[in-house]
Amino acid sequence: MAMDAGTLENMIKEAFPDAQVSIDDMVGDGDHYAANIVSEAFRGKTRVQQHQLVYAALKGSMGGELHALALQTRAPE
Repeated sequence: MAMDAGTLENMIKEAFPDAQVSIDDMVGDGDHYAANIVSEAFRGKTRVQQHQLVYAALKGSMGGELHALALQTRAPE
């Protein structure tokens, strides 16, 4: 079962309330998304650490409801 973009965005915003989030359904199948996330929570963290935080926020959905997620993460300027 695929995950809709709204659910994905809500999960991210639940973990990062200050986040600016944009989600793009890359293929139109609800299974392959690109997400751009800007949050203060990423400040001082490596790109790998930032992505790990996002994956943790998805609570095990990767590989199940969500097949692919291209991430762009950064702290606000």
